[in-house]
Amino acid sequence: MASFKPTKVQVYPKLGEKVTQDTLYWKNYKAPVQIKEFGAITNIDFSPVAPHNFAVTAFTRIHIYGPFSQEPVKTFTRFKDTAYCGRFRSDGQLLVAGCEDSVVRLFDVSGKVALRMFKGHTKAVHITDFTSDRYQILTGSDDYTCRLWDIPNATELNTYQEHTDYIRCGVTSKLNRDLFITGSYDHTLKLFDARADKSVMTMDHGQPVESLLLYPSEGLLVSAGGRHVKVWDLLKGGQPLVSLKNHHKTVTCLCLSSSGHRLLSASLDRHVKVYNTTNYKVVHNFDYAASILSLALAPDDESIVVGMTNSILSIKHRKSLDESKEISGQQRRQPSYRVFVKGKNYVPKQDDYLVSKPVKQHLAKYDKQLKKFNVSKALDTALETWTRLRKPEITVAVIKELDRRGTLKNALAGRDEQGLARLLNFLIGNVVDPRFAPVLVTAAEMILDIYQSVIGQSSVVDRQLLRLQELLEREIDYQQDLLEVLGMLDTMFASSLPRKEVLTNPWAHSGVLTLRDCKHNRQHIEHAFTV
Repeated sequence: MASFKPTKVQVYPKLGEKVTQDTLYWKNYKAPVQIKEFGAITNIDFSPVAPHNFAVTAFTRIHIYGPFSQEPVKTFTRFKDTAYCGRFRSDGQLLVAGCEDSVVRLFDVSGKVALRMFKGHTKAVHITDFTSDRYQILTGSDDYTCRLWDIPNATELNTYQEHTDYIRCGVTSKLNRDLFITGSYDHTLKLFDARADKSVMTMDHGQPVESLLLYPSEGLLVSAGGRHVKVWDLLKGGQPLVSLKNHHKTVTCLCLSSSGHRLLSASLDRHVKVYNTTNYKVVHNFDYAASILSLALAPDDESIVVGMTNSILSIKHRKSLDESKEISGQQRRQPSYRVFVKGKNYVPKQDDYLVSKPVKQHLAKYDKQLKKFNVSKALDTALETWTRLRKPEITVAVIKELDRRGTLKNALAGRDEQGLARLLNFLIGNVVDPRFAPVLVTAAEMILDIYQSVIGQSSVVDRQLLRLQELLEREIDYQQDLLEVLGMLDTMFASSLPRKEVLTNPWAHSGVLTLRDCKHNRQHIEHAFTV
């Protein structure tokens, strides 16, 4: 007795991933090093001076890590409540941080006790930064105010109360010590000049603002809030240039690559998007295990550090040139040719005995039904939701096998409203696919022949038949347009190319749903509705 042959599912070519220079550059990182912190990581900041340690603000602590250390080289714990926004000064010697208790603390990186404590805010201070002259500090608070402080005298210089909601982000100019920008949950961005009593420019982001970033030239400003990342031209009075909406949840932080040619945004949707700053197209994407609150890039993009809501700090280090070559070499060597030819040239001896082991044949669900000649159940199995949506080629292969056996009509007949609707839905989604059209056209003709007597008894089936008719009519229009274009091209090339025979219907022997098939199916549907 011949063994059962499983249904042959045709394998269609897949489009490979487009490999670009950005793909190679941003994938050239090692597996992430993960460190558990004491709470959600709200801020990460790299020291501007070598060896480029980075400060991680989480819960009531600020840890300073070395470039390749997995243990903090320094810890600041003198906070009575949650700490926020630990940032280095441009010389890397001082660090400033806000706190939930409204006090701003200034630390010497080589010490432990706060050098200065700035008191004046009445609510939590979420934003701190140094001005470019190194002698002043900018702070922004939930009391709706932003303030400038003098470091040597530990005194308050200016207070600005123009926002009407929490101030959660801000950035100082690196070119002008008097300029700084703040972003608030009142949806606005405000540019301040310390020489003036009020803001000199206001921009409306349209969503609560979570993060701000100035380009190195400081002519462009990037703001993040809600699902939007927006770019503003400060030299044109705050004119909006681009609005990006590539995240599914709130964008929490922004970062710029060392070259300034790539912009990174991180979000609560667990993704980090990399944009080309020329056209603002997404050129790469990183996935993480939890929602992202903070992001930072080391100088020369040597490391990507991400802080998440689950208290995990993820650090990816760039591979060295030797490691990259070694890995690429391993990829070329594997799998070895010797593995495939092993034992191929072995010749058994005269006295050898062959011990064979029966191999159990594993069949798919639809093949098990086909083996039992349950053709209707085999088709039902192939029409299960996951299969027909994710692997339509399996459903088409089963229909083709049933047609080869001559039992397709039996499998299609005797279906209730729900089963017929599921079948028609699959046809509507795939009948014009050039890969499946030759098989599904036959199935569609059989369905119309079998069920034309029940037209008008089910509104669901009637609607789907009308959709199928509209789809076929639209396909007919496309085919006619393509034939017209083909005729135009033939006319254009006729004068420059030697005469040669041209097929009257270029799709006659291909997998594309032809004009004749579409018209034939449409006539079937119209005839069914008429009857």
